[in-house]
Amino acid sequence: MLFLFFQIFSFSAEAQKSENLASKPLFRDPVFDGTADPVIIWNKKQKKWFMFYTNRRANDSTAKGISWVHGTRIGIAESTNGVNWVYKDTCKIGYKLPGITHWAPDVIENKGLYHMYLTIVPGIFEDWYHPRFIIHLTSKNLIDWKFESKLKLASERCIDASVFRLPNGTWRMYYNNENDGKSIYYADSPDLYNWTDAGKKVVNERGEGPKVFQWKGKNWMICDTWRGLSVYSSEDFINWKRQPKNILEIPGKGIDDQVIGGHADVVVNNGKAYIFYFTHPGRTPENKGIDNYQTRRSSIQAAELELENNEIVCHRDNPVYINLKQP
Repeated sequence: MLFLFFQIFSFSAEAQKSENLASKPLFRDPVFDGTADPVIIWNKKQKKWFMFYTNRRANDSTAKGISWVHGTRIGIAESTNGVNWVYKDTCKIGYKLPGITHWAPDVIENKGLYHMYLTIVPGIFEDWYHPRFIIHLTSKNLIDWKFESKLKLASERCIDASVFRLPNGTWRMYYNNENDGKSIYYADSPDLYNWTDAGKKVVNERGEGPKVFQWKGKNWMICDTWRGLSVYSSEDFINWKRQPKNILEIPGKGIDDQVIGGHADVVVNNGKAYIFYFTHPGRTPENKGIDNYQTRRSSIQAAELELENNEIVCHRDNPVYINLKQP
């Protein structure tokens, strides 16, 4: 009887583990197949995890130039455990412009209210040389978003906000100032509404999509440098030291994961750090210079971060078991 009990227990444990095994890819957008720039937050009311992401019209064969990365709203997927994701909807953003484009949101919760810092491109364009800026929105349900303000930052070409609360209670926003060599700048706020730009860069290296988080007793920042993700650490949140090796630079072996990883979010949960990133599966060396649906489409992937010799590493081909708990 005891032997039978252990057999049943072992089987149940393996079944539970299998249920939490992240698939490759983790998620694809069913509308445009162009999901990118994920950010993940716990929905307190619905008791689910929400993934917000930039969407691009990868499957639009009529799009000219780079217009396919414009003209879409932020997508939402939901999950109870962080591993099984289902498409839900798009965000209802209370900020209207003709042909508006929504990019790279960051979403945080404070005192029962959700705040989104969203990159706006005021139109649909066939090249990269146009203004973009960051706006602040608030929501009680993570679906309907009220416009609060347009942020005054270092230039009129600022994207990819990442908001983090400093130990002294101040809120800090890191972002990409495209007018200064795509460097990472920052602004501070006492209340998430009123922002003062520092007017200086904290990362000189070209990159975008900064993400700041605390893990294993250290402060970390990752950035998308188009050859995987660069990793930095800091004691004061201003002076950032780069570790020698990027993560997600060496292509993996999984489905849709055989290329570099891009613009990511990190969720620290129950002591573990999970990275959610996107890939362009068709952008392989043999497809260099080709612009079609296969090179445009993108997928969300997940992996677990590890600390080795005081540096963050990511063994993307290792099985990753995710069971995010309510924070």
